[in-house]
Amino acid sequence: MTIRVLLVDDEPPALERLSAFFANLPDVSVIGTASNGTAALEAIERQKPDLVMLDIQMPGLSGLAVAGELATDERPEIVFVTAFEHFAPDAFDVEAADYLLKPVRFDRLRQAVDRARRRRDGRLALSRAAPSDSKYDDAIWVATRRGQVRVPVDLIDWIEAAGDYAMLHTKTQAYLYRTTMSALEKRLDPRQLRRVHRSSFVKPARVMEIRREDKWLVNLILDNGVQVAVGPHYVKDVLAELESVDSRKSAAGHDG
Repeated sequence: MTIRVLLVDDEPPALERLSAFFANLPDVSVIGTASNGTAALEAIERQKPDLVMLDIQMPGLSGLAVAGELATDERPEIVFVTAFEHFAPDAFDVEAADYLLKPVRFDRLRQAVDRARRRRDGRLALSRAAPSDSKYDDAIWVATRRGQVRVPVDLIDWIEAAGDYAMLHTKTQAYLYRTTMSALEKRLDPRQLRRVHRSSFVKPARVMEIRREDKWLVNLILDNGVQVAVGPHYVKDVLAELESVDSRKSAAGHDG
């Protein structure tokens, strides 16, 4: 599906560079440009882009201010573009898909667009999903400085304890959520996110390798290369669950 892009920058050479790069990306359509924050808000409201490449420092309304004006549940994906590194924390506070430094490199732009596309597709899939009557949570609401963001459980790859918080890892972002592992265990469907250690959960479908160091020391390697240790008391059940997942996949393949 083509991703529709709005380019926002007050410097014409920067807009020209981005336009040239986007001309070489597949399934992307640049639907317009804007040279300041006010014009950007008007274009976003009128054209409904999927992605906005948004400069941060502009006369009048900054890129961060533009992002702050957009409704969280309706806004496009945002990739900030700037010459300054120190805006990064503020950019991710407003849930940006990515943060590119000028001069923008083509490989980083392509990576940012791919990430924005995955985020958009994930939202679309969620909006089409039928409501669940499961006793388990289908999403976790995470507090941010600007309010709350809904993190669907089926988008979480793994979870790790971080003091009084849990770090929820998705393909596109990590979220810090105040809770305990025990509380999460009661809320999460173990078929989606299984507890594998007193400090971690893993989505079984993401496990690509089981690495046994000795009888009771087992590490799980996820499809993104992340390595998660399995606690000694969890090894037997976790290995049985992973074998069950593989059996279900094989049966589904034969049926097809």
